Amino acid sequence: MSDIELAVTRTKALEALLEQGLGATGKGLHEKVTSVQTKLGPVLVKKLRFVATVRNKIVHETSYQQFDNRPGFERACADAEQELRAMLAPPQVINKGCFGGVLLIAAGVSAAVWALT
Repeated sequence: MSDIELAVTRTKALEALLEQGLGATGKGLHEKVTSVQTKLGPVLVKKLRFVATVRNKIVHETSYQQFDNRPGFERACADAEQELRAMLAPPQVINKGCFGGVLLIAAGVSAAVWALT
């Protein structure tokens, strides 16, 4: 995959997460980040702005033909996507044995009432 294809593909995925998960609006990644930046941590905002800047350079600047640091771009994209997915994931309820505890208490109360009668 070329650098341009990578930049466009990864940016589109990040934009979709921002739009669908946080209601971001705007034309590009920079505008979408701006529209929801109060919901994002500063480190995530910085990563997203880096990705947007590199994407804009590779797509719009004639003299910029390839990434200066492709692994760094890929890492920033992966980290940002992972952080957004973690933010947007439904909270997990850890409820091990709760119903069993209720039954145990109910059994204990029943036994105590039965012993008193």
